[in-house]
Amino acid sequence: MSELKYPKKVTVGDITVRDGFQHEEIFIPTDAKVWVAEQLILAGFKRIETTNYGPPKLMPQFKDADELTRRLRNSKKIKHLIDDVELTAITIREKAAERAIQAKLDGNGPDRILFMVSTSESHHKTNSGLSLDAYWKMCEEYIPKAHDAGLKVCGTVSTIWGCPIEGPTELQKAVDFTKRWLDIGADDIEHADHDGSAPPNKVYDYFSLILDQIPDPSLHVAHFHVTRGWGCANVLAALQAGITHYESTIGGLGGQPANFCDRVPVGGTGKYYYEDASIVGLISTEDMVVMMDEMGIDTGLDVDRLLDIGRMMEKIIGRRLRSECAHTGRIPKTLTGRV
Repeated sequence: MSELKYPKKVTVGDITVRDGFQHEEIFIPTDAKVWVAEQLILAGFKRIETTNYGPPKLMPQFKDADELTRRLRNSKKIKHLIDDVELTAITIREKAAERAIQAKLDGNGPDRILFMVSTSESHHKTNSGLSLDAYWKMCEEYIPKAHDAGLKVCGTVSTIWGCPIEGPTELQKAVDFTKRWLDIGADDIEHADHDGSAPPNKVYDYFSLILDQIPDPSLHVAHFHVTRGWGCANVLAALQAGITHYESTIGGLGGQPANFCDRVPVGGTGKYYYEDASIVGLISTEDMVVMMDEMGIDTGLDVDRLLDIGRMMEKIIGRRLRSECAHTGRIPKTLTGRV
């Protein structure tokens, strides 16, 4: 019988505080964001995504970007850990990148920023407001500036497996975009299924292409949504292809930035695949980590503490979230005490 092959050790980054909270139609208090980030770090996460430096008028969920990062840098609870943790912020356009760079120079900024392209021109322009040609030129200018300030840069590639605006896309085009990111200085690449359209077979095909042509697994981060319920299946397909870096959100939170916050209509991303929070979302951190743990994969995380965070997150958000394992727990290793 042939053995299922996959990495025995992976890196999991949690992106709840940014990508998870951005879809919420209530402002998550800064105190709650700090608590979540602290608890994730105490659970063993070395990579967390915390905020977006984009315009607060469009995304008021992140009006506390500077305060949040400053508080994490000065938190007594994680003082002994924070130097080994990589904090990421999203910087889609120039002013956001400039804010992050200045915050870094001031000593209270992120460690890593993220720019984003889509293989679909329509999707990309909806997300960024620029054509792909103009955006690549912008990134060629700002990646060296970020590096000079001591920031790492992640380049995201989206619409890999399909576009909600234009339809089918070509996998090789996403591979070519990945190479272009690396050629202009990006430190790593997020490969994103932002609308949950990737089926597992095509996930395996794509990451096999990636690792054939760019074989260093540390350069590649898998990012899956569960809009159609395929999240864990896609993680397994990526594992089989050899991918070792993943990111996810507590309770499967996330989606496009909300168009409504605290009873006030805001810019968000307009009507562009902005749906009910019960439909969209990322792969659940709890479910993915428990699955990996059961497979004998070393995540370096405190799984029980993570499940506690998941249960507390439902109180912060005020509803049942999309994690199964937060409620069912881990698979028991003994029947002692069980009827």
